[in-house]
Amino acid sequence: MLCARGLGGLRARAAPLRPGRAGLGGLGAGIRARGVSTSWSPVGAAFNVKPQGRRLDLFGERRGLFGVPELSSPEGFRIAQENALRKTDLLVERARCTPPGPQTVLIFDELSDSLCRVADLADFVKIAHPEPAFREAAEEACRSIGTVVEKLNTNVELYQSLQKLLADEKLMDSLDPETRRVAELFMFDFEISGIHLDKEKRKRAVDLNVKILDLSSTFLMGTNFPTKIEKHLLPAHIHHNFVFTGDHVMIDGLHAEAPDDLVREAAYKIFLYPNADQLKCLEELLSSRDLLAKLVGYSTYSHRALQGTIAKNPETVMEFLEKLSDKLSERTVKDFEMIRGMKMKLNPQNSELMPWDPPYYSGVIRAERYNIEPSLYCPFFSLGACMEGLNILFNKLLGISLYAEQPAKGEVWCEDVRKLAVVHESEGLLGYIYCDFFQRADKPHQDCHFTIRGGRLKEDGDYQLPVVVLMLNLPHSSRNLPTLLTPGMMENLFHEMGHAMHSMLGRTRYQHVTGTRCPTDFAEVPSILMEYFANDYRVVNQFARHYQTGQSLPKNMVSRLCESKKVCAAADMQLQVFYATLDQIYHGKHPLRKSTTDILKETQEKFYGLPYVPNTAWQLRFSHLVGYGAKYYSYLMSRAVASMVWKECFLQDPFNRAAGERYRREMLAHGGGKEPMLMVQVLMATQDSAECFLRIFERDQQEHPSFLPRSIESEGSQ
Repeated sequence: MLCARGLGGLRARAAPLRPGRAGLGGLGAGIRARGVSTSWSPVGAAFNVKPQGRRLDLFGERRGLFGVPELSSPEGFRIAQENALRKTDLLVERARCTPPGPQTVLIFDELSDSLCRVADLADFVKIAHPEPAFREAAEEACRSIGTVVEKLNTNVELYQSLQKLLADEKLMDSLDPETRRVAELFMFDFEISGIHLDKEKRKRAVDLNVKILDLSSTFLMGTNFPTKIEKHLLPAHIHHNFVFTGDHVMIDGLHAEAPDDLVREAAYKIFLYPNADQLKCLEELLSSRDLLAKLVGYSTYSHRALQGTIAKNPETVMEFLEKLSDKLSERTVKDFEMIRGMKMKLNPQNSELMPWDPPYYSGVIRAERYNIEPSLYCPFFSLGACMEGLNILFNKLLGISLYAEQPAKGEVWCEDVRKLAVVHESEGLLGYIYCDFFQRADKPHQDCHFTIRGGRLKEDGDYQLPVVVLMLNLPHSSRNLPTLLTPGMMENLFHEMGHAMHSMLGRTRYQHVTGTRCPTDFAEVPSILMEYFANDYRVVNQFARHYQTGQSLPKNMVSRLCESKKVCAAADMQLQVFYATLDQIYHGKHPLRKSTTDILKETQEKFYGLPYVPNTAWQLRFSHLVGYGAKYYSYLMSRAVASMVWKECFLQDPFNRAAGERYRREMLAHGGGKEPMLMVQVLMATQDSAECFLRIFERDQQEHPSFLPRSIESEGSQ
């Protein structure tokens, strides 16, 4: 999953967090040196041992987070913010005075970079840092920079400096394709922010954008907030399944895998019980998005959000979802019958199928048919072995190696964070990945990729190397046991590393379109493609070794695992269609014809098939409504493209170096600097349209429903 944000006309493109240079000089240190570092060590070994901690160093320099000197303390965010804003003022003046030409686009991109490298770093810190003071300082920096950005998006003089360039047809024809696209993207972002409006309406647009940022932050926090009830309200025999605080029980999730039906039912009804404040926040968020869309000239927020995507408009999305739902319906009914049969077998007194049942009982069916108990697989998937598997795959496909590097004092926010250098066999150092892989208190449960700094070509000719964070929630190793991954955890690791390599291998001139800063329904393609590698025995056989004996994972175990994914696959995908449809309706025509809960009930019964449970409001836990508002369909759309890329390029040989280089050259290297469908068409050597890809995907899912969106796990069970 990408951690999604958005800064306006100067906003980073539809994805994670993103810093760069300005007053944040620390990240630039050592970038010129592209050769081998003596501090690098093999990646596999680094992840199979506990970090030893750093020697006592009374006099060593404290670098600050990510090597940024200012961020050695929470107060540093204020300094970094002030430095960025001073540079912003200078760049705005330069843009205003510079004659139209390629330099105009470079100034805009540097302006975007100077703001994003503070805001996006802060976006990560505000949710991941273990110290409240850092989180609070980062939150304030996000809000402050976000407000400035929205004002710049409606700055008429800044807009006019770009408009002069776009209005000069001869000048535009002289620009290279990437520069021309970036100029158009900046202009597009101005327009969707309301630059064409009069002064009073522009101010209204800024106010709405700021309000939306605040509401989004509040709603996102509320999606993970536990529900507290008095313990006497729960049957005593299930108390041990939950966390107690005094006389209360804390329900912090759906407990979807719990064997006891009553535990799952209680968790579902309590965790999803409507919260009035959260409901009001969601209603205000949806209403504010709709007001903003109408203010800047769109009929719905969905029409505004889908500009520039593969789908292009909500009509295409809904047509795709309805067709996919029709294709799935017959198999979904059969899946539910099979799940109901298993429930009746295990619990004949209560055999009615409810929304909290499918994850558990489909797992029971898989385990019974294929003997895929996770404990049988975990010993073969130590974290070190999985990281070495990624290293082998990237080396064979792309000539890239991953090396562990010791971070400097103060560079990381938790001592178990590992730092990886990504190194190409001939190009040298490509960038850095910080691996925040392990569970800790107050850490978000979702697996995410964050861009901390985007790549770009600097004025001195050097390339600003990308920096990202991968955040997982894996168990810690112990003295005698390395961190062991379930097959699902291993697949998640491959998925998130797909995002990271997209960031590392993007080699655009402009940070505004680097790596994952591309349309959302394209950004998931590289990560979903990695799931195909994670499920191919030829790849798994390269690294899956028993951590004690060294024995390879038997081929029949991998085959059983892949076959098991076909069990109830239609029902699982139907759930995703329901989520995506609900998202489209919420961001469609306003005012909504019913309450968000009534719409949930109606949509669930039409697009999923299991009954709505009274006095629940799952939409209030739907965190993707923030980062993927009107774009939740992207998981399914990206899967359509990834499926075709796998078949065209890697099905015959997952280690094909020529195919890997072509994939990098035609797709990964461009980030968002090229139209997504053009990249796909060139890679696939076809002129097929998006609609054609979707038809192929529908047929493919009917025949081979093996792979599902990772978001199923992150959103829990409906």
